[in-house]
Amino acid sequence: MIWEALKKSLIVKEMEADSCEDVFRQLGGALIREGYAKSTYIEALCTREKEYPTGLDIEGFGVAIPHTDVSHVNQAATAIAVLKNPVTFIQMGSDDEEVSVKLVFMLAVVEPKAHMEELQRILSIIQDKAVLEQIAEAQDEETMIEIIKEKENSL
Repeated sequence: MIWEALKKSLIVKEMEADSCEDVFRQLGGALIREGYAKSTYIEALCTREKEYPTGLDIEGFGVAIPHTDVSHVNQAATAIAVLKNPVTFIQMGSDDEEVSVKLVFMLAVVEPKAHMEELQRILSIIQDKAVLEQIAEAQDEETMIEIIKEKENSL
């Protein structure tokens, strides 16, 4: 379950960022500081995002799920940011379709197979626009984790 592994120190409410690269620096920086990712993680995220965009439009609510190769990760983790103002990402599976992203689930993956399972779990949570809105409007990290827990337990 995703909620069981979430740490409050890897959740950022009201992040002020002006680009996806800025999000990567801030949220990826938290993963590096906490020891989950290597110093190469942020640059690897930026490079991968250009080749394989991670933006998703869920009924008008923008979400991104950036991640990169396991060689840049020490330990599995998920970091979450709610952006104070939406940031432009490119739609997954597209070269130029823009998505205005409000919520970011950043993955630090150590095992490719686990990566797909984690991605599928996150996708099952974020396909519910009401849940996305609840996470974005949550007052604190504990509430965000509780919302994710409730959604996962209902699946």
